Formats: sequence, C-alpha cells, structure tokens
Amino acid sequence: MSEADARDRADRAEFPPAGYWRRWAADAAPAVAPVADAEIETVAVAKAAPAPDAGGSAEAPARVLIVEDDPSQALFAESVLSGAGMRTHVVQVAGEFMAAVERVQPDLVLMDLHMPGMDGAELTAQLRALPAYSHIPVVFLTGDIDPDRHFEVLEAGADDFLTKPVRPRHLISAVQNRLQRARTLREAAEAGRHPLTGLNSRLQLLQRLTAAIPAHPQGVVAFIEIEGIGALRDRYGYAGLESLLTDASRHIRKLVGDATATRLNDTTFLVFAPDVARAGLDDWARGLRDAIGGHAFPLDDQRIRLRALVGYADLAHGYGEPGAALAAAEQALREARGTPAGIAAHAPSDTHGNDARTAFSQDLHGALAENRIELAFQPIVAVAGGDEAQYQTLMRLRGRDGELHPAARVLPAAETAGLLDAIDRRVLELALDTLQARRQGGHGMRLFVSQSSRSLIEPGHAQWLLASLAERGLEGSSLVIDVRQDDALIHALALQEFCAQMVPAGVQLCLGQYTAGDEANALLAQLPLGFVRLSSRYSQHLDEPKVRDEMRLSVERAHRLGLQVIGQHVEDAQAAATLWMSGIDFIQGNLVQRVDGGLDFDFHHSVL
Repeated sequence: MSEADARDRADRAEFPPAGYWRRWAADAAPAVAPVADAEIETVAVAKAAPAPDAGGSAEAPARVLIVEDDPSQALFAESVLSGAGMRTHVVQVAGEFMAAVERVQPDLVLMDLHMPGMDGAELTAQLRALPAYSHIPVVFLTGDIDPDRHFEVLEAGADDFLTKPVRPRHLISAVQNRLQRARTLREAAEAGRHPLTGLNSRLQLLQRLTAAIPAHPQGVVAFIEIEGIGALRDRYGYAGLESLLTDASRHIRKLVGDATATRLNDTTFLVFAPDVARAGLDDWARGLRDAIGGHAFPLDDQRIRLRALVGYADLAHGYGEPGAALAAAEQALREARGTPAGIAAHAPSDTHGNDARTAFSQDLHGALAENRIELAFQPIVAVAGGDEAQYQTLMRLRGRDGELHPAARVLPAAETAGLLDAIDRRVLELALDTLQARRQGGHGMRLFVSQSSRSLIEPGHAQWLLASLAERGLEGSSLVIDVRQDDALIHALALQEFCAQMVPAGVQLCLGQYTAGDEANALLAQLPLGFVRLSSRYSQHLDEPKVRDEMRLSVERAHRLGLQVIGQHVEDAQAAATLWMSGIDFIQGNLVQRVDGGLDFDFHHSVL
C-alpha cells in the first residue's frame, strides 16, 4: 500500500462519509461487493432508507447539543447522530454554551473535555448548578485517556465517558441509552414515583390519604415492617442492604397494584389501599406477608427471604383525620411484632363505654374554643454555665372545674378525637406569643416545644410555622422543635422534608427520649438535629454500670455529630455529677427547678 493510500484510508476512518453510520443499523442493506472510493458517498446516500427517530416513531426526535471546538470532530458526531434520527446542534465556543442550552433545550449534551477558555468539566458543573437543566444527561467524548481526568469529569456531573476514536454504532448506542434512561426518570418523576422502585412519594401518599379522610372512609392503611434489618446490615453492609431493600420495594410495588405505597425508612413501608373490601382485609394483609416472605431476593450469590410484619387499620372505623388513621395502623404494627402470625388489625376502643374518657375527649373542642390550653416551663441549664435563657415548654389543659391536666392525659385523647394537629398548633402559637412578648421586653430566650411528627408533616404546616415566625418578627434560632424518638423513627423521611424548610430559617430540631440503638443512632445522622434529649432511663438508673457506659457512648456519638446533649429528669446532685462527668451539655429536672408557669429563672447565677 502506498503512503498516499494509507493517508486516504486514515482520513476516511477519521472523517467517515455521510451515511457511514448506517452499516451498523438493524435495517442496513446486505453487504455488497466493494465499489470504488469515489462512489462510496453516492451509493450510501442512494441506498439508505430514512432513519428512524432515536426516541421512537411516536415521539419527536431527540435534541442533542454537541460541544466540540474541532470542526472535523463536530462534523463526525453531527453526521452520525443526525443519521440516527436525532436533531443536532453544534457549539464550538465555550462561552456560547449556556446560551445554546437555553435556545436548544437539549435532551442530551455530547461534551468535549478540552475546550479553549473553559473545559468540559467546568461547563458541566455550570449546567448542573442550574436546577432547570440539572437533569440533562451529559456524555463526554474525548481522546484523553487519563483515568484521573475521567474521575474528575464524572465527579463534575457527567453521566458517561466515551474515548476517541469511537465507532459510530457505539456512539449511537451510548447516546440512545442515556436518552432512554433520562426519559424513564423524567416520566417517573412526573408520576410522583421513585424512578428505581416505582413507589410513590411520601407527600403523594399523604395527599391521597388526606383527600380520602374523612370524606371517603373506605379501604385500609397498613404498615409493612421488614424484620432482621440489623443482622442483614451487619452481614452484607449498607450497599448490600440497600440493594436488597430496593428489590423489596419493587416487589411491594407490584404486590399492591393500584394502591399507593411509599418507603418510610430501612424497615418500614406504608400502603394506602382504598379499594380493598372490608371482608377481605385480613386475607389482603396475609397475602402481602406471604408474598414478601415467599419471594427469594438475589444478593451476591445468594437468595434471601425476608419476614414481613403487617399492621393495618380499617378506614371504615371512621378516623377523623389522616394522623389518627396512621397512628392506628402504627399501633397495630406494634401489636403485630408480638404475634406468631406477624399480622394485627387496629381495634378501636369503645370510648362510649367509658363516660369519663368520652367526656374528656369532647371537652377538648371546648378547651380549644375557650383558650384553656396553657403552657408550663422548666429551665434547661448549661452544665458549663452561661446566661442564655432556654426553657422546655409543657402543655397543660385547664378543665372547666379548674383542674390542670398534663400532656400525658391530653394527647392520647386528642389523638382519639382527631384533634392532635389542632392541639399541637395551639401549643406552637402560645410558644411563639411568649417569645414575642419576651423579645418586646428586651429579653432573649429559646423555647423547646414538643410536637408530634404527624402534625409536623401535615401539608402546609412548615409554611404556616415560617409565616408565623415572620409575622411576629422572631428569629428562627429562638425555637427548637422537640420530637420523640419513637415518633421520629416512623416518620424519618417526612421529617427530613420538614427540616429542609426549617434549617434555612434557623429553626432547630431536638430528638427527645433518645435511647441508644441501631435505628436511633442512624436517625442522629439522618436528621439535621441540633440537640438530643436523653431518655429519663439514663438519669434514673445511673447506679447501673451498663446504663452509665451506654449513656457515655451515646454522648460521645452525639458530640461527634456536632449535637448538644440534654439530660432530663435530674432529681439529685449525684445524678447531675454523673451526667457532668459523662460530658453532658445541659441538664433539666427538679434539681434545677420544678415545672411552673414562670420564666424568672436566674441563668446567669445558676450553679449546679
């Protein structure tokens, strides 16, 4: 072969003629005898049938933005992708990239790594920084074979990496695969479902449940809990566990059919099935349990079977609001844990058989209307000293006879009466009014206000709270929302959404009644907490070495995460000293001051 022929062949390999891509298409014509080089382009154009659209004949052709400063390389990519039915647009100057994105609205960007002025990694980061364009897949096509550069590009937000020279069919396949994946993710997001599992979002489920209760009280709300998660995590690691739970999520999605289902955390799923007949509820729950337990999930080279517990509430019982139905199903799940069958249905108590309890529940409506909800306070004092005033708020209900009822009696009745959200909101309003009055008097203060997570995740609650703070001119840092650990574990994901709206405003979250455990410890890292309030078990059983050691490790764990720790129910100096030696930050209890209605504790001169 002459040197000229070699150059010609190299040129044809680098810059293939129009229609060259068609030799790898599924409908390509059979191979024919070689023709003269001069006839290649003519023959290819004459025999090529119209190319199918990359996205399917029923959809508009995909738009691909090609970012390439080398004209010959840009022409190659443009010819191959255009021939495959895509609409291509070329940008050769980095500074024109974002304007081209706005003009073209591409479905995919084919990016060169080395661009004058600003390289492809920087352009990708620029694209990813804009929410409107962050979903657009970016495929890099470059001759740079340095693996470190590949990693940098992927870290900047690239979706795929192709190395030059690339065969046309490989380029077409990579682009089409990325387009299809992006389309699938977009359709799933628009449908409100998780793109990998098909499960609904938590918000979508709550919205549907809110629309059904109390207007259409039919069907079932059920919690599904997977047992043995801790052992699975220890054996297969977090990555293996997540793979297993993703498969389980897909399986549950198939099992519930048209019902709405969401994943709450590592162990728990929530299902709202409005079309299940009352007569078939138990069979439905058993079918779920058996279909999960009877399925072998692949993990590494093994097949794993999962045991499921099901607790459900029949909506025909007439729960007054969604939170009451969820609480009923949650209670049923707790009961299911203690049964051999692993299934339990919520059985509403006969409140009409207990005249005193019924009367108390009915009085809650009057207490709200007549402003008989009150607050009591207990100081939370820094062990290291300081003059920052902060109090725990405790709700009280004053009966018509003048008797004060504690939260422990009021809240269960409020839940039964469907008034838990209203009571929680009134407590917050009173706390915010207290903060406003103190601020106007020139005194700063922080209040810890207990709330149920079911109230916090109600649609619109976060917006209402932020508006209430702004209306009173209060700093968000003056408020700490206190949520019990057992409540937070059930609603961890929804609380993350609530916190995401609170954190920018400075409102913090405190995890109350903390007791060490795998799930509780994971919760410390999952939620953007500021404080942890230890369970009273720690302060009341400090004479037990096991409890002391567990408390010390819990304090250390919280501190590593940047959290401050509160010891509560501190009744004597010996308990306070032990807490102090364990590294506690604050104490609260009768040793400091008993609960009362005043806010006159002297923080500046307090000595523990």
